[in-house]
Amino acid sequence: MPPSELPQNNHLLAALTPDVFQRILPQLEWVSLPLGTVLYESGDKLQHVYFPTDSIVSLLYVMENGASAEISVVGNDGFVGIAILMGGESTPSRAIVQSGGGAYRLSARRFKEEFHQNIQFLHLMLRYSQALLTQMAQTAVCNRHHSIDQQLCRWLLLSLDRLSGNQLIMTQELIANMLGVRREGVTEAAGKLQKDGVIEYSRGHLTVLKRQRLEELCCECYAVVRDETNRLFPYTRFDK
Repeated sequence: MPPSELPQNNHLLAALTPDVFQRILPQLEWVSLPLGTVLYESGDKLQHVYFPTDSIVSLLYVMENGASAEISVVGNDGFVGIAILMGGESTPSRAIVQSGGGAYRLSARRFKEEFHQNIQFLHLMLRYSQALLTQMAQTAVCNRHHSIDQQLCRWLLLSLDRLSGNQLIMTQELIANMLGVRREGVTEAAGKLQKDGVIEYSRGHLTVLKRQRLEELCCECYAVVRDETNRLFPYTRFDK
């Protein structure tokens, strides 16, 4: 098995006690998630939860006119399918792969069985839910009060925290769809970062060259999400 496909690359799976991990391991199925893959649409009944290892999934709200905006990102820090945890079975959001890679999926039935039977599993998933809700709330605040330049910095940092390297394969059009802004605004903001030597962007490949400078240019929203995640999961701290 390639290192990128190890289930322990997902922080939640790695945090499980050995007995719980061994119990669900036979039920975990590795799936490839190419860029642009839709895991579920608004209103779909969720059949699986997904634990990304080296991919990132965006949760989007899509308007009637087709416009969309990202409400949160999920990578190796968590799982996709929080509606199953909450008992809703479906959600009005769309889940789409923003950075290709892979994930382990577990049937909704098996996930719920473990959630109801094991207190450690329950507490772990609830803590992640709190971290995700914090990210959603801060994203709403950021989209309302901060500039496109700051939103782009926040989005890049959140994505980097959920990948093992400093590179993203991402078009400016897709970034604009995630942020819910015009592509021209993303082009201008990315151009400023590239001119300052913070990032390097070419044909859909974006490399962060100066992470510290990116954090300096960002609003406080990234730090709020990072610090809350670090508080809830001190054993898998994101970089400061």
